[in-house]
Amino acid sequence: MPGDGTGRAVSTDSAAYWDDQSATFDDEPDHGLREPAVRQAWRELLLPLVGPASRIADIGCGTGSLSVLMAEAGHDVSGIDLSPLMVDAAAAKAFAAGAAATFAVGDAQDPPLAAAAFDLVLVRHVLWALPDPVAALRRWDALLRPGGSMLLVEGSWSTGAGLTGEQCRALVLQVRRTAEVRHLDNATLWGRETIDERYLLLSPS
Repeated sequence: MPGDGTGRAVSTDSAAYWDDQSATFDDEPDHGLREPAVRQAWRELLLPLVGPASRIADIGCGTGSLSVLMAEAGHDVSGIDLSPLMVDAAAAKAFAAGAAATFAVGDAQDPPLAAAAFDLVLVRHVLWALPDPVAALRRWDALLRPGGSMLLVEGSWSTGAGLTGEQCRALVLQVRRTAEVRHLDNATLWGRETIDERYLLLSPS
Protein backbone atom coordinates (compact mmCIF):
# COMPACT_ATOMS: atom_id res chain seq x y z
CA MET A 1 0.00 0.00 0.00
CA PRO A 2 1.26 3.51 -0.68
CA GLY A 3 1.99 5.14 2.64
CA ASP A 4 1.05 4.24 6.19
CA GLY A 5 -2.34 5.96 6.29
CA THR A 6 -0.97 9.15 7.81
CA GLY A 7 0.38 10.78 4.68
CA ARG A 8 3.97 9.81 5.53
CA ALA A 9 5.99 7.83 2.99
CA VAL A 10 7.07 4.43 4.26
CA SER A 11 10.81 4.12 3.71
CA THR A 12 11.80 1.57 1.11
CA ASP A 13 14.88 0.95 3.28
CA SER A 14 12.65 -1.02 5.66
CA ALA A 15 12.55 -4.58 4.36
CA ALA A 16 10.93 -5.64 7.63
CA TYR A 17 7.96 -3.35 7.01
CA TRP A 18 7.28 -4.86 3.60
CA ASP A 19 7.90 -8.38 4.91
CA ASP A 20 5.11 -7.71 7.39
CA GLN A 21 2.84 -6.58 4.55
CA SER A 22 3.55 -9.56 2.31
CA ALA A 23 0.88 -11.91 3.68
CA THR A 24 -1.98 -9.47 3.02
CA PHE A 25 -0.53 -7.39 0.18
CA ASP A 26 -2.52 -9.21 -2.52
CA ASP A 27 -5.82 -8.58 -0.73
CA GLU A 28 -5.96 -5.21 -2.49
CA PRO A 29 -7.59 -5.81 -5.91
CA ASP A 30 -4.91 -3.90 -7.84
CA HIS A 31 -2.10 -5.72 -6.00
CA GLY A 32 -3.19 -9.33 -6.30
CA LEU A 33 -5.06 -8.99 -9.63
CA ARG A 34 -7.19 -11.91 -8.45
CA GLU A 35 -10.43 -10.57 -9.89
CA PRO A 36 -10.66 -11.37 -13.62
CA ALA A 37 -11.99 -7.91 -14.53
CA VAL A 38 -9.17 -6.14 -12.65
CA ARG A 39 -6.56 -8.41 -14.19
CA GLN A 40 -7.94 -7.83 -17.66
CA ALA A 41 -8.00 -4.07 -17.15
CA TRP A 42 -4.28 -4.08 -16.30
CA ARG A 43 -3.57 -6.36 -19.24
CA GLU A 44 -5.37 -4.02 -21.63
CA LEU A 45 -3.59 -1.00 -20.15
CA LEU A 46 -0.02 -2.28 -20.18
CA LEU A 47 0.46 -4.83 -22.93
CA PRO A 48 -0.14 -2.44 -25.87
CA LEU A 49 2.71 -0.28 -24.52
CA VAL A 50 5.31 -3.05 -24.71
CA GLY A 51 7.05 -4.37 -27.81
CA PRO A 52 6.95 -8.09 -28.61
CA ALA A 53 9.16 -10.47 -26.60
CA SER A 54 10.64 -7.65 -24.53
CA ARG A 55 13.06 -8.00 -21.66
CA ILE A 56 11.50 -6.19 -18.71
CA ALA A 57 12.90 -5.02 -15.35
CA ASP A 58 10.09 -4.78 -12.78
CA ILE A 59 11.54 -2.59 -10.04
CA GLY A 60 9.84 -2.86 -6.65
CA CYS A 61 7.84 -5.80 -7.97
CA GLY A 62 6.13 -6.66 -4.68
CA THR A 63 4.40 -10.03 -4.95
CA GLY A 64 5.02 -10.10 -8.69
CA SER A 65 1.52 -9.65 -10.08
CA LEU A 66 2.57 -7.35 -12.93
CA SER A 67 5.71 -9.41 -13.56
CA VAL A 68 3.60 -12.52 -14.06
CA LEU A 69 1.09 -10.63 -16.20
CA MET A 70 3.92 -9.54 -18.51
CA ALA A 71 5.60 -12.95 -18.53
CA GLU A 72 2.33 -14.65 -19.46
CA ALA A 73 2.25 -12.38 -22.53
CA GLY A 74 5.64 -13.70 -23.67
CA HIS A 75 8.02 -11.22 -22.08
CA ASP A 76 11.19 -12.09 -20.13
CA VAL A 77 10.82 -10.41 -16.73
CA SER A 78 13.33 -9.79 -13.94
CA GLY A 79 11.71 -8.56 -10.73
CA ILE A 80 13.50 -6.83 -7.85
CA ASP A 81 12.08 -6.08 -4.42
CA LEU A 82 13.55 -5.08 -1.07
CA SER A 83 11.44 -7.60 0.86
CA PRO A 84 12.59 -11.23 0.86
CA LEU A 85 9.07 -12.42 1.66
CA MET A 86 7.63 -10.41 -1.24
CA VAL A 87 10.25 -11.97 -3.51
CA ASP A 88 9.36 -15.45 -2.25
CA ALA A 89 5.67 -14.78 -2.93
CA ALA A 90 6.47 -13.47 -6.43
CA ALA A 91 8.57 -16.51 -7.28
CA ALA A 92 5.83 -18.85 -6.08
CA LYS A 93 3.25 -16.97 -8.13
CA ALA A 94 5.38 -17.16 -11.28
CA PHE A 95 6.04 -20.89 -10.74
CA ALA A 96 2.33 -21.60 -10.31
CA ALA A 97 1.56 -19.72 -13.51
CA GLY A 98 4.42 -21.30 -15.47
CA ALA A 99 5.60 -17.77 -16.23
CA ALA A 100 9.13 -16.84 -17.37
CA ALA A 101 9.86 -14.40 -14.57
CA THR A 102 12.75 -14.44 -12.12
CA PHE A 103 13.04 -12.53 -8.87
CA ALA A 104 15.77 -11.32 -6.54
CA VAL A 105 16.09 -9.21 -3.42
CA GLY A 106 17.40 -5.74 -4.19
CA ASP A 107 17.02 -2.03 -3.51
CA ALA A 108 14.86 -0.13 -5.99
CA GLN A 109 17.12 2.90 -5.59
CA ASP A 110 20.03 0.91 -7.04
CA PRO A 111 18.75 -2.40 -8.42
CA PRO A 112 21.30 -5.19 -8.90
CA LEU A 113 20.62 -5.60 -12.62
CA ALA A 114 22.86 -5.36 -15.67
CA ALA A 115 23.18 -2.07 -17.50
CA ALA A 116 21.83 -1.71 -21.05
CA ALA A 117 20.09 -5.09 -20.79
CA PHE A 118 16.37 -4.26 -20.83
CA ASP A 119 13.78 -3.02 -23.30
CA LEU A 120 11.44 -1.73 -20.60
CA VAL A 121 11.77 -0.61 -16.99
CA LEU A 122 8.43 -1.00 -15.21
CA VAL A 123 7.99 0.64 -11.81
CA ARG A 124 4.73 0.80 -9.89
CA HIS A 125 4.18 2.92 -6.76
CA VAL A 126 7.88 3.18 -5.90
CA LEU A 127 9.37 6.46 -7.14
CA TRP A 128 7.40 8.64 -4.72
CA ALA A 129 8.89 6.83 -1.70
CA LEU A 130 12.57 6.93 -2.64
CA PRO A 131 15.05 9.24 -0.90
CA ASP A 132 16.64 10.43 -4.16
CA PRO A 133 14.16 9.93 -7.03
CA VAL A 134 16.35 11.54 -9.70
CA ALA A 135 19.30 9.33 -8.84
CA ALA A 136 16.98 6.31 -9.01
CA LEU A 137 15.67 7.41 -12.40
CA ARG A 138 19.23 7.73 -13.69
CA ARG A 139 20.00 4.22 -12.48
CA TRP A 140 16.83 2.85 -14.09
CA ASP A 141 17.60 4.68 -17.31
CA ALA A 142 21.03 3.00 -17.39
CA LEU A 143 19.32 -0.41 -17.37
CA LEU A 144 17.74 0.28 -20.75
CA ARG A 145 19.05 -0.71 -24.13
CA PRO A 146 19.11 2.04 -26.79
CA GLY A 147 15.50 2.81 -27.66
CA GLY A 148 14.21 1.30 -24.42
CA SER A 149 11.21 2.71 -22.57
CA MET A 150 10.38 3.56 -18.98
CA LEU A 151 6.86 2.99 -17.67
CA LEU A 152 5.87 4.28 -14.23
CA VAL A 153 2.56 3.90 -12.40
CA GLU A 154 2.28 6.47 -9.63
CA GLY A 155 -0.25 8.59 -7.80
CA SER A 156 -0.97 11.48 -5.48
CA TRP A 157 -3.11 9.85 -2.83
CA SER A 158 -5.81 11.17 -0.55
CA THR A 159 -3.51 10.51 2.43
CA GLY A 160 -1.24 13.31 1.21
CA ALA A 161 1.49 10.91 0.07
CA GLY A 162 2.73 10.42 -3.47
CA LEU A 163 3.59 12.56 -6.49
CA THR A 164 1.28 14.45 -8.80
CA GLY A 165 1.51 13.67 -12.47
CA GLU A 166 3.25 16.97 -13.12
CA GLN A 167 5.75 16.39 -10.31
CA CYS A 168 6.56 12.96 -11.67
CA ARG A 169 6.88 14.26 -15.21
CA ALA A 170 9.29 17.00 -14.08
CA LEU A 171 11.47 14.42 -12.33
CA VAL A 172 11.58 12.12 -15.33
CA LEU A 173 12.44 14.98 -17.70
CA GLN A 174 15.61 15.59 -15.70
CA VAL A 175 16.81 12.21 -16.98
CA ARG A 176 14.82 11.33 -20.10
CA ARG A 177 13.81 13.32 -23.19
CA THR A 178 10.10 12.47 -23.13
CA ALA A 179 7.44 11.86 -20.50
CA GLU A 180 3.73 11.44 -21.21
CA VAL A 181 1.24 11.28 -18.33
CA ARG A 182 -2.01 9.34 -18.77
CA HIS A 183 -4.51 9.51 -15.94
CA LEU A 184 -5.94 6.19 -14.80
CA ASP A 185 -9.57 7.00 -14.06
CA ASN A 186 -10.91 3.53 -14.88
CA ALA A 187 -12.25 2.23 -11.55
CA THR A 188 -11.86 -1.36 -12.73
CA LEU A 189 -8.06 -1.02 -12.49
CA TRP A 190 -8.37 -0.48 -8.75
CA GLY A 191 -11.37 -2.67 -8.00
CA ARG A 192 -13.27 0.36 -6.69
CA GLU A 193 -13.94 4.04 -7.26
CA THR A 194 -11.08 6.35 -6.28
CA ILE A 195 -10.89 10.03 -5.37
CA ASP A 196 -7.18 10.67 -5.78
CA GLU A 197 -4.88 11.18 -8.77
CA ARG A 198 -3.57 7.95 -10.29
CA TYR A 199 -1.66 7.85 -13.53
CA LEU A 200 0.74 6.11 -15.85
CA LEU A 201 3.85 7.87 -17.13
CA LEU A 202 5.38 6.55 -20.33
CA SER A 203 8.85 7.66 -21.45
CA PRO A 204 9.73 6.00 -24.75
CA SER A 205 13.01 7.87 -25.11
